[in-house]
Amino acid sequence: MLNRLVLNNFRKFKLQTFDFTHQVTVIVGANAAGKTSIVEAIYLLSSGDSFRASKIEEMIGFDEELSRVQALLDDSDKLEIILTRGQVQGKRSQYRLFSLNDVKKRKKDFVGQFLAVEFRPEDMRLVEGSKSRRRHLLDETLSALDWQYAHALGKYEEALKKTNRLLFLIREGQQSESVLTYWNMALVKHGQYLQQERQKLLQSFSEVEFPLRFAIEYLPSVISEMRIKQYQKPAIAAGHILVGPHKDDFVINLDEKNIAAYGSRGQQRMAVLWLKICQLEFLESKSEQKAILLLDDILSELDQEMKQKVLELLAGRQTIISSADERVLKEIKSKVDNYQVIMLS
Repeated sequence: MLNRLVLNNFRKFKLQTFDFTHQVTVIVGANAAGKTSIVEAIYLLSSGDSFRASKIEEMIGFDEELSRVQALLDDSDKLEIILTRGQVQGKRSQYRLFSLNDVKKRKKDFVGQFLAVEFRPEDMRLVEGSKSRRRHLLDETLSALDWQYAHALGKYEEALKKTNRLLFLIREGQQSESVLTYWNMALVKHGQYLQQERQKLLQSFSEVEFPLRFAIEYLPSVISEMRIKQYQKPAIAAGHILVGPHKDDFVINLDEKNIAAYGSRGQQRMAVLWLKICQLEFLESKSEQKAILLLDDILSELDQEMKQKVLELLAGRQTIISSADERVLKEIKSKVDNYQVIMLS
């Protein structure tokens, strides 16, 4: 459980401490007040990455050399990430420095000490957006605690890039097809592992209790030695490989209907929340620790019945809710006993 968060030169916060001593914390403030920055900082401590910054320096206060994000957990562990612009006091530095209880750590040894899953309005694109967003959710979830998966993903992407380059050269008559043999073997080896683990993950989603009975259908672009050979001539003509995990997708159904095509906005929002709860419970099952649920503007576009069902899901787990609408406090008060409010001006 997160007890305290300290932000130093992080985005707009010069030096600010936030205590999280209740099961549910509601952060209320106008747009640009810093609500999302607090959520971003917590997610950063969980994953080592930001969900919105394209560059590290975007998270560092204006004209500041570095930024610090610290968290104190209920087992007294202290997590810290220092963000730099690549230089500190005239000397080159890493852009991110991780430490646990003041002992420096590699990212792979830091991530997983503390788990958080976030829901943001942008996540609606998981339903209505591109396949790559849905694949990213699977890869993000599986890589969070399984470095074998993260390694296989990196090796697959490396082989994919190399193979696509060779396919282009073969098409242009600058290479022979024989150069593909090694890289095709790498694609099959790592690609089959990725699809095997994705299948297991999505199967676990069916066991998660939720107010609406969503079902998920995995649509793998199956990779095998036979399929690569089958599609090799078309792949040469196209200049890129046509099968494999980089083409995978999944669909979410409600009452046997595709939620993206037939669901209301409220149902689609609930479907994304279901994905996040499934992600959270999977991480908890693998780590044997409780994860924090980060909810940004979760209650909009939901009718009263669905709002009440969402709030019932918060029982027993630490949750941080951010909203620009103070009316959310009344709804939370009706369902949640152990909550606190942080007002941002």
